[in-house]
Amino acid sequence: MHRRTAFSLAVCFSLASASAAQDRDIPRTPSGRPDLSGTYDAATLTPMERGEVFGGRVALTDDEAARLAEVVRQAKAFASRPSDPNRGAPPVGGDSSSGNAFWIEPGQSVSKVDGQWRTSILIDPPNGRYPPRVADAPPRRGERRQNDGTAYWLAAGLDAPGPYDNMEQRPYAERCLGIRSTSGAPMLPSLANNHKRIVQSEDTIMILLEMMHDARIIRMNAEHDPPEIKKWLGDSIGWWEGDTFTVETTNFVDRPAFGQDTGNMTVTEWFRMESPDSLIYTFMVEDPTVWTAPFTGEYAWSRSENKVFEYACHEGNDPLKGIMKGARFLEAVFRGEDPEGVVNPTR
Repeated sequence: MHRRTAFSLAVCFSLASASAAQDRDIPRTPSGRPDLSGTYDAATLTPMERGEVFGGRVALTDDEAARLAEVVRQAKAFASRPSDPNRGAPPVGGDSSSGNAFWIEPGQSVSKVDGQWRTSILIDPPNGRYPPRVADAPPRRGERRQNDGTAYWLAAGLDAPGPYDNMEQRPYAERCLGIRSTSGAPMLPSLANNHKRIVQSEDTIMILLEMMHDARIIRMNAEHDPPEIKKWLGDSIGWWEGDTFTVETTNFVDRPAFGQDTGNMTVTEWFRMESPDSLIYTFMVEDPTVWTAPFTGEYAWSRSENKVFEYACHEGNDPLKGIMKGARFLEAVFRGEDPEGVVNPTR
């Protein structure tokens, strides 16, 4: 099995914390292993990166954590008020949004790990922020050309196929095929749909993700597939180190995670039961083609009585038709043609 020294060094802090779990009343399988099976809610108010205002502070005080939770609760209650049925149209250029606050479930509290209300999910580098990127790293998602309401791909003379030439050129998330930041690895919290269901056996562990309804299959005590075999969610193998379940994932297809990683990424994850109702999820990401150093994060998953229902995204993917029509409309405007005749040729 491929186990690198760097991984053992990175996990030592988790193993040290997990040693206390030996004496705790955590669920166990007949073989004595911690029983991770069940449904968890990974929603958290803890951000991925630590705000600069916190400096080197790893944790909030109890009072700060409570006040933050109350502010978020009040903000959601305010945003969930009934709309005025007699209101006028929103201002030109205003945000009409794609839904209301009912659909947003970012969590009700900051993540609590080892008794600390964490200020960030990232814990290494010590400043709680991403390490620097290498000079020739692929562009961040935010650095790519944004839609400015014009057929910029024609104006820029971009090589075909352009970003709107056909539906298969649209991003995976837009096509409801996958969002690696929630599906993993690593598995990160989102504004909604944060449930995970773990099914555990002696030779395989499955993690069902609510969004985009992906299932990660982790083979126990196995070897990685040859590097030529790439997988949508990577190739995951797992083993036990004491009461900590360790997973290594490689062989990703070359598509962005974090808006910037590549198929060269290796992710190591650690799962440990802090209590019968709390699982601590830790991960380390390495991608030398993007980052100058690995980075590590962790946050808590809370056991939930909810079920993981199918995440249907947008049924039938009708919005893609509108996206294609919108692109043809902008191209017609760019060429000086009648856009209505292009988009609605029967009119």
